[in-house]
Amino acid sequence: MTSSDGERRLDPHDEHPPAWAHITAAEVLRRTAEQDSGGVLRRRRLATPAVLKWADRYITGTLDLRNTEFALLEFERCRFENAPDLRQGKLAGIEFHDCVLPGLQARNLRTDNDLVLLRTFVRGTVDLTDADVRGTVVLRDSTLVSRNGRPALHGDRLQAAGALLAARLSAKGEIRLPGLRTGGNVNFAGAVLDNPKGFALNGNGMQVGGNLYFTVCPQGNPFRSVGQVFLPTARVESDLSMRGARLSPRTEHSRAVPPDDPFFDPNATLVADRSKVDGNVNLDRGFTSTGTVRIVNATIGGSLRLAASRVDLSGGHEEFVEMGVKAGPYSDRSLHLDGTAVGSNIDARDMRVAGQVRLVEVAVQGSALFDRAVISNRGGDAVEGRRFSVGGNLDARAVLVFGSVLLSGAKIEANLDLRGSRLLAPGVYHRDGSVKPSLDLRVARVGRDLICAAGDEPFSAHGEIRLRRAEVGQVTDFTGAELGNSHNAMTVNAFGFQTQELRLAVASPPRGRVDLAHAKCASLLDNAAFWSAQGRIEVDDFRYESLADPIPLDDDERVLTRLGWLRKGLRETYSPGPYEQLAAMLRDAGNEEHASTVLVEKQRRRYAALADGARFTAPGIRLWSWMQRATVGYGYRPTRALTWLLTFLVIGTVWFFTIPEPPESNTDDELVWNPLLYTLDLLVPIVDFGHKNKWTVVGVSQWISAVFIALGWILATTVATGLTRLLRRGG
Repeated sequence: MTSSDGERRLDPHDEHPPAWAHITAAEVLRRTAEQDSGGVLRRRRLATPAVLKWADRYITGTLDLRNTEFALLEFERCRFENAPDLRQGKLAGIEFHDCVLPGLQARNLRTDNDLVLLRTFVRGTVDLTDADVRGTVVLRDSTLVSRNGRPALHGDRLQAAGALLAARLSAKGEIRLPGLRTGGNVNFAGAVLDNPKGFALNGNGMQVGGNLYFTVCPQGNPFRSVGQVFLPTARVESDLSMRGARLSPRTEHSRAVPPDDPFFDPNATLVADRSKVDGNVNLDRGFTSTGTVRIVNATIGGSLRLAASRVDLSGGHEEFVEMGVKAGPYSDRSLHLDGTAVGSNIDARDMRVAGQVRLVEVAVQGSALFDRAVISNRGGDAVEGRRFSVGGNLDARAVLVFGSVLLSGAKIEANLDLRGSRLLAPGVYHRDGSVKPSLDLRVARVGRDLICAAGDEPFSAHGEIRLRRAEVGQVTDFTGAELGNSHNAMTVNAFGFQTQELRLAVASPPRGRVDLAHAKCASLLDNAAFWSAQGRIEVDDFRYESLADPIPLDDDERVLTRLGWLRKGLRETYSPGPYEQLAAMLRDAGNEEHASTVLVEKQRRRYAALADGARFTAPGIRLWSWMQRATVGYGYRPTRALTWLLTFLVIGTVWFFTIPEPPESNTDDELVWNPLLYTLDLLVPIVDFGHKNKWTVVGVSQWISAVFIALGWILATTVATGLTRLLRRGG
């Protein structure tokens, strides 16, 4: 090959170099020594090392620079018959440009400047174990192909005062860099690492003084790996970025999956357990993984960015749409972050995940953003986030989830916003096959608002919304929500739930049971659709202080409507607590008359339930109930009792006025027959006016007298009871 200026150039990839290019390694050493120090291999460095350059040569034999000192060596377009041996050498620097090597032995090498393999092809191992490079290690645009199962790059405990630059590196075999230390960046942008039998890159315990890049290079080539990128206990003083990277797991496992380790991820593409990154971790902008991304018990000083990423364990079958192929559940986790601390935010907007997202005991100082994400693990746990804590908002608006979202014990300082999201295909318990909740927030704490309301689309949950013993600091909003489906008995389980404002104005009747027993709120907003749930609504000891839309004092129809809602929600069964709570709420608002209406209805339902449970006495119970309701309103209408007393007093006076004066039964008192006083004496118990014992009536009048005495006792007792209630409430 001849250059444009007429000089002959060697094609280093030519396996049969021309004779003019041949030179022995001994001749290279001899000529280098002559140029460097007058023919003697130096044991001490010159103050200003010379640059010794070899180009367009096929170097036969072994270039042996062990235990020697040279100036800076440059090889350009050179081909080596054997791997150069630089072990324990002390060089000013060494560079290979456009060369072909069968390997490079450089254990314990010391260089004062850069170690460069630029656009160089190596078929064998580049061994930099314990090397100390006072400059930068450059592997840019090079190709490393391992042989005999050995690593393509063996760099255990490699130290570089500068950076490690491996942009567009192509490697077949393991890139092994455990214990690596650099003062600057480590850059694998656009690199292709292929080791399907194990680690694509082993960076266990590496320490990077700058950024760690596995990104798209400026030429547009993404970082790609087949095999595991292994970074446990890594220390990165700036950002760890895999923006736009494409990761695939190993296809051959060197060891069996431990059957007793439920937290082992056999198909992980990235493992960064216990790593510490002072800056951001960027797995976004087109980042794609077909295996598990595992960052467990790590510390991230900045943000964890997953926006527009894709972690797909379905082998390409998952379509991430509601009406697509029903794939899943998946046996492996897709994103495993247990125990990781994030100093700023998690940004997972527009993320696509097929498999489980594990966030157990993850602590986020800022906010967690999952807007428009799609997480699919049908019939399994889509998100497992027990004791997940967020210092700001957890936003998951317009999210599509296939599987269960389990956030029991979570702590969210601001809002949990699920506006317009759809939670479908919940998981199943293995022990008995029962269905898990779509959203589990048991004993969770939300500092401000829990929003499960409509956005651009209605919020929808096909499984149970479990809020048992949870607390929300301000508003819990289900406005416009669609809850439940025909396959699950429970839609909302809020036993013991506490919030300030509870909004239950749903878009359609919940398709199952609702449990609000022992729940508490200051303000309640509901509608007819909520109380028309297909299952019973449990409201025993459900406490609410007011209605968001108060009932006016003159709106009797609103009270009757609400009583109808309550009957429908209770499935026409009697329970005194809900009526007493409604009455107490109305009474506290100064609405005594409507409170009495509610309590009258409570007693009517009570007697109806007693009659339904009786066999032979049912007619008598119903008659007694009707009489109490008609005459005294079960004691809650004392003015009605007074009215009846006056009515009976008039009736009795007229009757006894029309009959002849009855004979006296005794002569102890000297009284004149008075029909009004006689009737009054019959109707008023305890107080004796002396008239009813003075005269003896017979016939019909005798029966009328007996009825009046009985009515008097009933009515007077009712009046006293009503007055007692009034005085007690007034006190």
